[in-house]
Amino acid sequence: MDVQKDLIAEYDRETAKTRKVLEAIPADADFNYKPHPKSMSLGRLAGHLTDMVGDWANGTLKQDKLEFAADHKWEPYVPASKEALLEKFDHELAGVRKELAAIPMDKWDQHWKFIYGGQTYIDESRLQVFRESVMNHMVHHRAQLGVYLRLLGARVPGVYGPSADEM
Repeated sequence: MDVQKDLIAEYDRETAKTRKVLEAIPADADFNYKPHPKSMSLGRLAGHLTDMVGDWANGTLKQDKLEFAADHKWEPYVPASKEALLEKFDHELAGVRKELAAIPMDKWDQHWKFIYGGQTYIDESRLQVFRESVMNHMVHHRAQLGVYLRLLGARVPGVYGPSADEM
């Protein structure tokens, strides 16, 4: 079994499904929309998905740890438009795809860490981090975006078979 080949194939499938859901955002959608006061805005959530595919995936593949001081202020990506979102998504995806194909097999077993304010939150093998904190995290937020689409009255695309809007 070629774990790297299988991981790349899975990444390709899941990112294609994610792009399909991002494409379903209505062109005139208000990126400030929130279904609940505690929810991320539509733009922030869509931008977060792009971060998963891009910055977070690249950081996991290229670095051995990600460390921030306790006073670090993260500036999340919030797209100005659906077109800007899809353009960034595609650009980030192409770069990560190259990194995935190039990473040596022995790197997958090495531990990767996420440290914030001196506290370690993640200390797992790079493979585990990529699967959980990139792929599964992307799937989780893609599902959230599907709920936003439903609440906005948009058609929700199927990702693991047809959706109610496609039947």
